[in-house]
Amino acid sequence: MGFADLSIAEIAADYNLPVEEVFALCDQLGIAYKKPQTRLALEDAKAIISQILSQRHRSSSGGD
Repeated sequence: MGFADLSIAEIAADYNLPVEEVFALCDQLGIAYKKPQTRLALEDAKAIISQILSQRHRSSSGGD
């Protein structure tokens, strides 16, 4: 598995989210982390970003 060269903190900043919210997504998806600077595997980063985009789509379409 490759690395995305993205940290939890960078994903939080890119998507304007608190780091704690990205930690919660990691917990929900079973992704291990130690700190905001933890570098993520490519598949883990994709899963987190996909979840963020899915949540935004649901909230913007009123389907919560």
